[in-house]
Amino acid sequence: MQIHEIRLHNRNEQPTAVVEATLPVAQIGPWLGRHYGTIAEVLAAHGWAPTGPPFARYHPEAEGRFRVEAGFPVATAIEPVDDVHPSTLPGGPVADTVHIGPYDAMESAYGALASWVHEHDGELAGDAWEIYLTSPAEQPDPGTWRTEVVQPYRIH
Repeated sequence: MQIHEIRLHNRNEQPTAVVEATLPVAQIGPWLGRHYGTIAEVLAAHGWAPTGPPFARYHPEAEGRFRVEAGFPVATAIEPVDDVHPSTLPGGPVADTVHIGPYDAMESAYGALASWVHEHDGELAGDAWEIYLTSPAEQPDPGTWRTEVVQPYRIH
């Protein structure tokens, strides 16, 4: 089992270019794979550039479904184009950790973050997001994939 080092940051609000869908867990991976390329094409076609790697933020819904907001950080808010629209990742205190391995084994990273927050008399303050530091297309071995999991929190 991976040991997760918890890091603390105070993040600034981050403008993003995203697409959204509500999906069951089994459909999320293929959906992400199809849409990151589309978002990158829209950004390039309008002279906008990502300022970091792709991310996805998961908002739990009923019946095991998630509203997924996926895209790239950008320097300033974009104009909506087709399904790609502006959004933001929240600013404020966050705890994060890096998971190494396949996406379907990330529960321990989320658990480590939640445990740290609760052990320090805090509470989770909104939904976490994942930043994909490794491209599966460039690194096909899931055992080497690096994903930063970011959890907003507040201390009581």
